Amino acid sequence: MKITFYGHSCFGIEYNGVRLLFDPFITPNELAKDIDINTLRPDFILVSHGHSDHVADVETISRASNATIVAAYEIASYYGAKGLNYHPMNIGGSWDFGKFRVKATNAVHSSVLPDGTYAGNPMGFIISGGPQTFYYSGDTALTMDMQLIGQKNKIDVAFLCIGDNFTMGIEDAVSAAGLVRCDTIVGMHFDTFPFITINHERAQKAFAEAGKQLILPSIGTTFEL
Repeated sequence: MKITFYGHSCFGIEYNGVRLLFDPFITPNELAKDIDINTLRPDFILVSHGHSDHVADVETISRASNATIVAAYEIASYYGAKGLNYHPMNIGGSWDFGKFRVKATNAVHSSVLPDGTYAGNPMGFIISGGPQTFYYSGDTALTMDMQLIGQKNKIDVAFLCIGDNFTMGIEDAVSAAGLVRCDTIVGMHFDTFPFITINHERAQKAFAEAGKQLILPSIGTTFEL
């Protein structure tokens, strides 16, 4: 799969012939100022929760691309009321979209939309159906529920929050990688704000010592896994 990092927790992923976009927070992110959201044409936008640093560009990109928004029932319905395409989900549920399948996983965090609208429970996603299966944690604390992900799925790549303060930090993310039984980790939710600035060298060392590969991509880069 081909992965493009747009900053914070936003990734564009070409997967099994489908263009997926996760948690688009681009235009308000000064670190992503060189990214032009008008060039993004995803087929689906997956939203883990309602915080502004995950939904800032959802409406604009969805309207321009006609993408379907996949999110918790409350978030999906919120955008559906704006005339956008949507598919509602909730934790534990799964849906086959044809070329890929989504399972919504538990995430321990909070969730509210920027205008104060209740946004339901935060979630992560397991994407399967193609040659690889990957896990996108969303914003979350370390939780033993991750053990079930590793038991029930062969996770080839895990996108894990790593910035601490609001989510897991480095050590807990290493533990999460162990629970989901994945050796290839893509870090996210780091360096965007002072609260979540990380020591890259320390992070790389911690994962390497656990026998894991940690990828900390630069904004705007595209790579394949």
